[in-house]
Amino acid sequence: MSETSHGIGEGPATRVSLSLPEGTAEAIRARVGKREFSAFITDAVERELRGQILDEYLADYERRKGRVSEDAQNRARQIFDEVFAEEEQWPAAS
Repeated sequence: MSETSHGIGEGPATRVSLSLPEGTAEAIRARVGKREFSAFITDAVERELRGQILDEYLADYERRKGRVSEDAQNRARQIFDEVFAEEEQWPAAS
């Protein structure tokens, strides 16, 4: 029996249980409607993961090469977003 591994944003949808404060859930429903609730949460989680992956990369780079300026960090974020938006592919989470 082989287990398939999927990258971030890949694979079939799977149900998960999620607890949110009622006010947060109401705000999401008011903004996107009941039918788009899951898509909204998915997009938010994937943005957070992308940010964490980039933060890990920048921290590793700083350990190896030294301090990265704020301008360079902002440029790295822009490039990271552009590259993965074009390729529709995510790096592996470490």
